Amino acid sequence: MTDATDTEGLLRALAPRALGALTRRYGDFAAAEDALQEALVAATTTWPREGRPANPLGWLIRVASRRLLDHHRSEGRRRRREAQAAAWALADPPTVPGHDDTLDLMLRCCHPALTPGAAIPLTLRAIGGLTTREIATAFGMPEATMAQRISRAKAKVRASATPFALPEADDRTERLRSVRHVLYLMFNEGYASHSGPDLIRVDLSAEAIRLTRMLSAAVPEDPESAGLLALMLLTDARRPARTGPDGELIPLAEQDRERWDRASIADGIGILDQALGRRQIGEYQLQAAIAAAHSRAPSHEATDWAEISSLYRLLEQLTGNPVVSLNRAVAVAMTDGPTAALEVLDHIESDLGDHHRFHAVRAHLLELAGDAAAALRAYDTAAARATNPRERQYLVTRAAGLAPEQPPTDEQPTA
Repeated sequence: MTDATDTEGLLRALAPRALGALTRRYGDFAAAEDALQEALVAATTTWPREGRPANPLGWLIRVASRRLLDHHRSEGRRRRREAQAAAWALADPPTVPGHDDTLDLMLRCCHPALTPGAAIPLTLRAIGGLTTREIATAFGMPEATMAQRISRAKAKVRASATPFALPEADDRTERLRSVRHVLYLMFNEGYASHSGPDLIRVDLSAEAIRLTRMLSAAVPEDPESAGLLALMLLTDARRPARTGPDGELIPLAEQDRERWDRASIADGIGILDQALGRRQIGEYQLQAAIAAAHSRAPSHEATDWAEISSLYRLLEQLTGNPVVSLNRAVAVAMTDGPTAALEVLDHIESDLGDHHRFHAVRAHLLELAGDAAAALRAYDTAAARATNPRERQYLVTRAAGLAPEQPPTDEQPTA
């Protein structure tokens, strides 16, 4: 007998390795993924009853290979696949790989035909070992909708002229960039959720950190992957202080820094220092450097805002991303005052005018400038556009704090 919790954890850890071996052997990701799911289900019912096999990874690969062969034999397109199935039947199933295929699988899942919205759930399913229901819950959508999204992603890859295979060496750098981007978005969705009842989804951000740590270990010569890992660790370190007892949002300026995770901060700063030592500065290293500057400051007031503003300026020049300019505006407000910061916003309104964060930052700056009426209107606009209920409630509360007091009245409510 084996403990169900241990079995679940082991299967989740082994699933990407098994899927990588199956995909590398048979080349059909969608069929391999379906066959592996059946093998995982078989494992959850067989292992607790009969005991865990001596080689769990080999057991999964062997059972999934049989399912794959059965599937191909029973498909309506029998004639076309018979030859392929026969060839597979003659060959031995893939052996237990001597190396971890997870990174290879990550590179495959970040297929250029997929948008991040499709690549992230596919990566979570294939690498993170999350079920469709778990992924749907994380994204705040019905399970059937998520299942359709994953199916469409597989179909899109299948129809693409670019095969679902490891990129050529010349394309590896670009695909690695896509992997980092998907992991970055995955972490952000976990740390600042766009939907769902809570502000933070710990499972998503934790999974992103785990995968990025694996990526960084696989490509130790790449400082940007290390920079991304450092950024995640330094940002996630603030998570315990980012929400109140009822899940309400607590802004950076009001957070109790005693609750920040100092071990995670030390880990992140150590990784960042090593990455910066390679002198190949990239956007994730710069973002991590900004996060490190916040982490080193004993208080919001004692933060080195001039350094942070300079780092944002470098990041702005490197990426041209208006969201970076939005963040720089906050630092500019601390060094040069809210009027100068509002001028920064004027230059990006055409890019971010529909985003709730633009109006939230503008409201904050207007409040600092003493224009309560304009700040109230901006908070209202931001709240109306925010999709996360916790964030919306924070903005509504800020707006209510600026509303003029109503004069007392003797009028009685009508029955």
